[in-house]
Amino acid sequence: MSFVAALLPVLVYIFVVFELDSFSFLSVKKLLLLVGSGMLAALICFGLFWVLDAYVPEKVSDFLYPVLEELVKLFPLAILARKKRIVFFIDSVVCGAAVGGGFAILENIFYLVLGEPLALGTVLFRSLEVSLIHMGCTALMAAAFMFVVRLEERFRSKLSVKKADVVMAVTLLVAPPVIHALHNSLHFNPVIQFAVVFAVMAGLLIWTYQYDGDMIHRWLDRGLDKQVSLLQSIKEGHLGDTKTGEYLMSVKETFPPEVFFDIICYVQLNIELSVAAKSRFMMREAGLDLPLEPEQKETYLAQYKEFMILEKQLDNVARMTIAPVVKFYPADRKALQDLLAECKAS
Repeated sequence: MSFVAALLPVLVYIFVVFELDSFSFLSVKKLLLLVGSGMLAALICFGLFWVLDAYVPEKVSDFLYPVLEELVKLFPLAILARKKRIVFFIDSVVCGAAVGGGFAILENIFYLVLGEPLALGTVLFRSLEVSLIHMGCTALMAAAFMFVVRLEERFRSKLSVKKADVVMAVTLLVAPPVIHALHNSLHFNPVIQFAVVFAVMAGLLIWTYQYDGDMIHRWLDRGLDKQVSLLQSIKEGHLGDTKTGEYLMSVKETFPPEVFFDIICYVQLNIELSVAAKSRFMMREAGLDLPLEPEQKETYLAQYKEFMILEKQLDNVARMTIAPVVKFYPADRKALQDLLAECKAS
């Protein structure tokens, strides 16, 4: 029964966080793999601390070990962020919570097997608090690292980076180890401590969910509106009617006519595929997962094939010139991959 009390809160937390993410591209299989990676991180930390205990004083370990734990737990999340497998901000929180939950599961088992016998109520209460700390702090670290990756992409693309965004990224990176270290070193009334931890983590989850919802709707609504307007202006031959079209017209004389024609075709195909992918995404989220007609599948696959041919034909100067127009954010890439996979499915 003690094992059930130790594991149940973690599983409930993971389920609640996963269900809150209605726009998630994460599968249950990936979520379980992340829980497993969290358990592996716990094993690594257990072995590392067993070695360090002979050299590190207890007062130092209270501050050092939480920092090491957060860094070890961040490793699988950093890989996902770098490979653009985490799409939305809330996805990073769900992934972080899954890794932190896996870590908490094994840590609770360690305490039950290796520690002194505890009453059932104590086991349940401790599991509630430890799960919140590990899942909340790791979720923060995951969100912070995703924020850093986005800022790095903007810097590489020579886009403006706000100082406030840099401050936010640094704050999110520093806060989890500090919170974790303070939790391990400061001991006071357990009920008050749990209430404080719960309030902080609940506030973080609500803020992140609202922020991500706004970001998703901006991606869908504003981005889609601009793309449809540009696509309409291209098809009607009034390219200068939009700001993006004005930019394309301003570089027209830079390229030979045939190259500029390829550029416009490339931009048009990019928009058509992006609009189709976003439309399918919106339909699925609305519960209207209607199958594509065979003609639609053939059209999308043909458009993608032509898009890739044009991409190879355009030289570096042309691709750099239209980089501000042809933007593939992680969410766009994932939505397009899902569309192509649906088209290729029999």
